[in-house]
Amino acid sequence: MAKRFDTGSGPSQRQLRVGELLRHALAEVLQRGEVHDPVLATHVVTVPEVRMSPDLKIATCFVMPLGGKDQEAVIAALARNKRYLRGELAHRTNLKYAPDLRFRIDGSFEEGSRIDDLLDSDDVRRDTGAAPRRAGDDQ
Repeated sequence: MAKRFDTGSGPSQRQLRVGELLRHALAEVLQRGEVHDPVLATHVVTVPEVRMSPDLKIATCFVMPLGGKDQEAVIAALARNKRYLRGELAHRTNLKYAPDLRFRIDGSFEEGSRIDDLLDSDDVRRDTGAAPRRAGDDQ
């Protein structure tokens, strides 16, 4: 009898492992400045996550320029250099196929800031009984 896999439970262990492998390789290429593009030369780009499609043919790379400035220009520069980056990742990883790269802005930083602001609001403090924070308090 054929094995049945639950496809609705999220990414497989292999997808996570390959995504992390590609994330490290892409971050290394961007950190070393191996992409000759004027936009990428003037921006530090972080790669918080790479999500793989179930067949490992498409890699969605979530990136964020340092400080969150010029996001559209950085995405356009990465898209322009997609072919070079794909070749570099193919050389650095031992995968049967080099996946097609797609670049997106990572929204987790804004989401984290929004949640922090919500938790720091007066209504939440009143409901939880937490003491109000002072301006110089660090967590």
